[in-house]
Amino acid sequence: MAHQVPDDGTLLPLMEEFYTIQGEGYNTGKAAYFIRLGGCDVGCHWCDVKESWDAGLHPLTAADQIVENAAKYPGKAVVITGGEPLIYNLDYLTAKLRARGIKTFIETSGAYPLSGHWDWICLSPKKFKAPVKSIAAAAHELKVIVFNQSDFKWGEEHARLVSPGCKRYFQPEWSKHQLVTPLIVDYVMQNPQWEISLQTHKYLNIP
Repeated sequence: MAHQVPDDGTLLPLMEEFYTIQGEGYNTGKAAYFIRLGGCDVGCHWCDVKESWDAGLHPLTAADQIVENAAKYPGKAVVITGGEPLIYNLDYLTAKLRARGIKTFIETSGAYPLSGHWDWICLSPKKFKAPVKSIAAAAHELKVIVFNQSDFKWGEEHARLVSPGCKRYFQPEWSKHQLVTPLIVDYVMQNPQWEISLQTHKYLNIP
């Protein structure tokens, strides 16, 4: 049964939270506290956290408690991910985190309008639900998952929507990484405005 999540963002369906090393994209290698919110209707068939899709499976948790949990760790950066975190109003949570000196990063498909106060916005658009154009303009990082050859063209279409200073990454979909990584290497060598993102946490065997 679905939760009635308050519009003010003071309660959020928390799937999991953990302290780790960020594994992919621009902030790879940095210590960060991950907050994974339940709820997603984008429905990527290769999603590796499908258990996050149903928000009703995950307890409504006070945003103040989430902030307290994050503040216990020495790494003062939080990554808010999902599911699709922008289903919810993230203004309250991010304001409280920043008030504690914690940097705020988000990983989003961009399918919903932007809320929250962010130090870093990673837009990872999905074909199943197009991103909101205002998020593309605000993104610091565009991370396109490569599942097959057509994803390069699709990535270029979204690269036209982001700001000139936005970092651009192609990342192999993990289940096909041995097949598609050589394609990405060739593409980036020919198109050096792009970079390669790898899921280093999977090689390191950490969350």
